[in-house]
Amino acid sequence: MKKVLTGIFTALILSITTSPTYAADMQIKVEGVIISSDVKPEIKNNRTMVPLRAVSENLGARVNWSDSEIVLTKSNVKVILQLNSNTAVKNGKTVPLDVKPYLNNNHTMVPLRFIAEMFGCNVSYSNNAVNVEAKPLVIDGVKVKTLQQEYRMTMGGVVNQINGNTYNEAIYNIFVENKGKKVEEPSNYSWRSHLSTGWYYRSGQYDFLDQEGNSIKRFDIYTLVQSFDEDQDTEVLIYEANENQWYMFNCTASQEIRELIDTASKNGFLTEISNTVP
Repeated sequence: MKKVLTGIFTALILSITTSPTYAADMQIKVEGVIISSDVKPEIKNNRTMVPLRAVSENLGARVNWSDSEIVLTKSNVKVILQLNSNTAVKNGKTVPLDVKPYLNNNHTMVPLRFIAEMFGCNVSYSNNAVNVEAKPLVIDGVKVKTLQQEYRMTMGGVVNQINGNTYNEAIYNIFVENKGKKVEEPSNYSWRSHLSTGWYYRSGQYDFLDQEGNSIKRFDIYTLVQSFDEDQDTEVLIYEANENQWYMFNCTASQEIRELIDTASKNGFLTEISNTVP
């Protein structure tokens, strides 16, 4: 009888320590912003498990599925995970995982600290909250406080500021990594919309600002106005104001920047400074 009770007690302990428990009151904060998800954080093997996409996108990482693999990419960092595997691969090197990724309500749950540290972020705990902090982006030796985006419409314009370090770094890297060959200044370009075919429309101005609000680096995106029957990718240029130089730019990269800013807005990292659109 004593052996039976011992066996039951051991099984109970194993069940408690290996099964996930909900951390209903726990908050996940990235740079002070509370990250919400329809799946609650869980504690498993003393590790905080969180929905992968909800956290990774706020670290500036892109998430893609390839067969049974989950691929996270951000600039020069590539992390590959597999469900129910206790190892991951970072830039070709195998690294151990304390807890295997698993599915919960169609969401992939991953250890928060592991994912955050893979992308250079620090994790701390205080007042029932898990805090993820990213290093500020540094351009030419100067820390970036915010990214200011400006765009204009037919009537009026909008100025936004993106305040997350991870978003700012990801967007800056897109500009740098997709800057193509140097080109001459176009003959016809303007802020105005409804331009004639052959003109370049400035679809956005992006200023990386320092602590005092001064521009450290500025990129303007220009999109070529094409006729509707042209069957080819849209031509995009960027103007690097600090160098007074024009470059070819990747159309897909331009779309990635817009997607990152939309995600930043959705998750509380964007502040609208002004809006004069009627």
